[in-house]
Amino acid sequence: MAKIGVEETLTDIRQQLQNQGHEIVDLRQEEDSNGCDCCVVSGQDQNMMNIQNTALQGSVINAHGFNSNEVCDQVEQKLAQQ
Repeated sequence: MAKIGVEETLTDIRQQLQNQGHEIVDLRQEEDSNGCDCCVVSGQDQNMMNIQNTALQGSVINAHGFNSNEVCDQVEQKLAQQ
């Protein structure tokens, strides 16, 4: 299965992805995303200055406004496209 970075505050999403067999990595710092196929963020830390200098190779999914089922579906869709 995939290696997925998940922000610490998203415990329900983390649990559901683990139950689906994915390896979960805590996203505490930018370098925690290294090697992840996909990352899920809460969306509470929006980039107000529009600086986009991330080195992440995979997809980033903003969980703001979505329930855990919807986010997990988005993760599966992104992984299927890779």
